[in-house]
Amino acid sequence: MSDPVVETSDVVKFLGQGATRVQALRGVSLSLAGGELVMLMGPSGSGKTTLLSVLGCMLSPSLGSVRVCGRSTAGLEPEQLTALRRDHIGFVFQSYHLFPTLTAMDNVRIALDVRGDYSRRVIERAKEALATVGLSHKRRSYPLELSSGEQQRVAIARAIIGDAAAILADEPTAALDSENGHAIMSILAGIARQGTRGVLVVTHDPRILPFADRIIHIEDGRIVRKNVNGGASAPP
Repeated sequence: MSDPVVETSDVVKFLGQGATRVQALRGVSLSLAGGELVMLMGPSGSGKTTLLSVLGCMLSPSLGSVRVCGRSTAGLEPEQLTALRRDHIGFVFQSYHLFPTLTAMDNVRIALDVRGDYSRRVIERAKEALATVGLSHKRRSYPLELSSGEQQRVAIARAIIGDAAAILADEPTAALDSENGHAIMSILAGIARQGTRGVLVVTHDPRILPFADRIIHIEDGRIVRKNVNGGASAPP
């Protein structure tokens, strides 16, 4: 494994204001290195999604620090955070977030369009990303013409086309049957094995735990347990 591609140190996050303010994260330290697939588990309301949003630079910590590819997010302006997220982080969501009027190819290409990359190489990169997820034959298909598993593969291709160092996946198998869920996790594990990217998966799905290099458990905004390869637990 390589150095951390994204990490938090003693992160605290408050959500809401006044009487509705809650502490979603309570001193969370976590790192994701290139070459590993980490799973984050915990009950509803435990802070999983908030932590994923902090790691992905969509939320800033109230206290503590976040580093992406060695760069601290402290003091960055919103547009700088957007650029950091765009250049180094890829997202995969439970509901795919594909544009229904775009083909699979165009849904993947759009990740480079937002970077202002309109070079001739874009089409080849989109083809390569779709080939990585086994969808070369579906590049002209629209989302409604694809199965749920195929739509999630397009979403993964979109996440990796920009050479993101960290892939953050929020319940990527929750809407899929066991066969498709395992296929998606095989793809994500293969991406991690390339060594340059780290993959973090938020999940409630026990079927996919064997794919993890590490399993991190969070409860009430705190890391309570870490397991290596699903084995004995290590101290937080």
